[in-house]
Amino acid sequence: MQDKDPLAHRLSCLKITLSLLAIWFMVSFGAGILLRDWLDVNFPSVGSAPFGFWMAQQGSIIGFILILISYVYLMNRLDRKHGYSEER
Repeated sequence: MQDKDPLAHRLSCLKITLSLLAIWFMVSFGAGILLRDWLDVNFPSVGSAPFGFWMAQQGSIIGFILILISYVYLMNRLDRKHGYSEER
């Protein structure tokens, strides 16, 4: 199905972007700063580092890379759905 409705495409794009930004905020700020002490107590250490410290240093970067991959996949799927795909 390829409907060229620019408003629907833009609203879907904003929905995806804001959802991924909220996940990024929860992973980086929440797990890395707000919940760091709780994560240190309730989760096992990663190597020699407490889990909260690891999430603040490495986990947020890994989360960000996963969000980027998800963004590419979701936006390509959205573009194909609305007929804006660059594939021929």
